[in-house]
Amino acid sequence: MKRNQWLVIFIGTIVLGVLGLIVKESFSGKGVADYQDQFEEIGYFRNENNTGPILRVYAFRTKEQDPKVLKSFADLLPHTKYGRTLVFFVGESWKEPVVLSPESPYFPKLLRSHLFAKYEKTPMGEQQLEMLTP
Repeated sequence: MKRNQWLVIFIGTIVLGVLGLIVKESFSGKGVADYQDQFEEIGYFRNENNTGPILRVYAFRTKEQDPKVLKSFADLLPHTKYGRTLVFFVGESWKEPVVLSPESPYFPKLLRSHLFAKYEKTPMGEQQLEMLTP
């Protein structure tokens, strides 16, 4: 009987350890709030279509130019299955809010010279970051 008790205690300890690691990893990941000092939202558009593909268009002002950081931030933004998410990154020289639209090019022509990156998440979940030359 003692051998069975030790086996139960041993297996229980392993299960609790694995559960502890799962909980720790679940709550220690990066979130959008971790980037709040680097990115400032200056424009947002979402179509009102709740039954079909949802289009989300964001514009963020930032001084960050590292493609890995830009992509990791944009990956955290909301995305709907079969929807499309577009994120435009603008340099710090642009100081005004932006009115975005559902039609391409999605932003005012004056903003084009200040854009340096575009991120797109397609309806099938494919992610692409494109560095733009003004």
